[in-house]
Amino acid sequence: MSSRASSAPTIIDVAREAGVSIKTVSRVLNREAGVHEQTREQVLAVVAQLKYRPKLSARSLAGARSYLIGLLYYDPSASFVGGVQKGAAVRCREAGYHLVVESIEDDAPDIEAQVDRMVAALRPDGMILTPPLCDNPQVLKVLAESGTPTVLISPGEHDPALLTVRMDDVRAAEEVTELLIELGHERIAFIRGATDQAASKLRFQGFKRAMKAHGLAVDESLVYQGDFTFPSGVAGAHHLLAQRHRPTAVFASNDDMALGVLSAAQRLGLQVPAELSIAGFDDSPAATLVWPPLTTVRQPIEDMARMAVDMLVTPAGADGESSSSERVLPHQVVPRDSTLALASRKGRTAARKA
Repeated sequence: MSSRASSAPTIIDVAREAGVSIKTVSRVLNREAGVHEQTREQVLAVVAQLKYRPKLSARSLAGARSYLIGLLYYDPSASFVGGVQKGAAVRCREAGYHLVVESIEDDAPDIEAQVDRMVAALRPDGMILTPPLCDNPQVLKVLAESGTPTVLISPGEHDPALLTVRMDDVRAAEEVTELLIELGHERIAFIRGATDQAASKLRFQGFKRAMKAHGLAVDESLVYQGDFTFPSGVAGAHHLLAQRHRPTAVFASNDDMALGVLSAAQRLGLQVPAELSIAGFDDSPAATLVWPPLTTVRQPIEDMARMAVDMLVTPAGADGESSSSERVLPHQVVPRDSTLALASRKGRTAARKA
């Protein structure tokens, strides 16, 4: 790609400079109704200032609606993807739209060409991106240049020019850690998620924040790098539980890894939670199908997907130009039988020995 092409202004640049959403810029360029006149003039002024020129492919999308919403994902967690698909599909059906689901590798060498072909073939009225694709600049560039309204689910950072829906991963992880500390645990291990997903960093940040707030040091020997998959939870458990001074509790940054820890602990002959407390994140369907059922965070996955569809299909101007481009939905910590107060654990151990 030439330096001239890479420096050409995009619709993201126009939205950021004008202080509005990409959806609003698209409305102005397509001469849609429902945009305040002052906002329209402001956007057009920025377009002229930046000398922004939409691609011909973008103009071809300005015709009749396709009533298709695209969902683009690449995620090793089946429970997360399943929740997003379910929530988006139900809301699309209610709104008279169809959901088209596509998987694409985040590090594919031809990712720009793949997304461009997809947009040209489907001509979707909007696109939903899940982690890690929501943080992929190549994907965002193609969608912006095509004029496709896009909503990001749980991106690493919020850009006011982009439509975003998320939960507070930092606070949720902080609350789980606080729960374990309140149960008397101090030697708490943490299993991180995939390095290419922003949630991994945010949840580890929440864990460290809670430990620091309670005067507890984070022992680096008790931090294991996983990848959000069940096997990495198993591997993490074997690493952590083989230590001479093993942890009394393990907090895995998603349920798949927490279930891997549970499986490994039971195979090693450890009783959960009598000898080891385990907590996860997501509240996946499997969290209540195992014994003991998993303490976790109920992430509003389906609700986030429904909200993403709403942000795309809301009639022009119906939500007003002052509406925030970011929606933060509430989470819930769900204590279950996989965690136990440390004092109770010691009492049970003493009773068994007696």
